[in-house]
Parts: sequence; C-alpha cells; structure tokens
Amino acid sequence: MRHSLVIGFTVLLALLLGVMPMPEPFDFGRPMWLAMTVAFWVMLLPHRVGLVMAWFAGIASDVLYGELFGQHALVMTLVATMVLLLYQRIRRFPLWQQSLVMLPVFGVAQLLLLWLNSLAGSRPPILLLLLPALVSALLWPWACAFLNVFRRRFHVV
Repeated sequence: MRHSLVIGFTVLLALLLGVMPMPEPFDFGRPMWLAMTVAFWVMLLPHRVGLVMAWFAGIASDVLYGELFGQHALVMTLVATMVLLLYQRIRRFPLWQQSLVMLPVFGVAQLLLLWLNSLAGSRPPILLLLLPALVSALLWPWACAFLNVFRRRFHVV
C-alpha cells in the first residue's frame, strides 16, 4: 500500500510540474514530466506499474490541462507500451544511453500529441513541438536520479 502511495505522489508531482508557470520562451521546451515519471516506474516495476496506471495518469493530465478527454491517456499508454516492450534492454544501459533510447519514445509521444491536436483543430508549430522530447531526453538522467531517491527512501521494490 505504501509503495502505491509513493508512486502516486511522484505522478502527482509530475502533474504539478507540468502546469507550473514558466517564462514564455521556455514554455515551448517544457519537459514531459508525466511521461518521464510513467516511463521510469514502468521500466523499474513492470509487474506493478503498467498500462492501467499510465492511462489513469493520462486522464488526470487531461482533466488538469482541460484538453481533449483521453488525449494524454492515449499518449501515456503508448509511452508505457513502448517502455514495456524495451524495459529489459533499457534497464541494463547506463543513464546516458537510456536517454538516447528515450528520445524516440518521447518523440513519438509528441508526434501523437501533434496529430491529435491537429485533429481537434489546433495546429502548433511542428519543429517547436519536438523540443519537449529533446529536453525530456536530456533531463532523463536527473529525473531518474531524483525518482531513485524516492524509491530508495521509501523502499519501493
């Protein structure tokens, strides 16, 4: 039970970081905090954290952002699916190589968000939309280190 609360707290923290105000020039490169958190927990605990948790985190993100219902749920489920397919290989890599593997995962998620936004009628700039995937991949080692502190502190296994 306590392990679920720790995972839920980190997801809530990622949701809050996603809506935290940022200066306008930096807002285009806002990291994908929720996707990084979901990917970390799915990679680390695939037997506990999976598609259902990713879907619920995405629904919470949709409600928080006030966007098309199910949009982020689909994207987070896709991120979790890609990580579940690769987690046995990714976990063995050093963090800098994990960043290189996570770049296409986050990039596909951003492209899916672009496609869903264009279906909904809003068309953001294409090149700027891929910037969060690059920033998230660059921040992946630090996000993993931060989440590992929570994992070790509360003995989540």
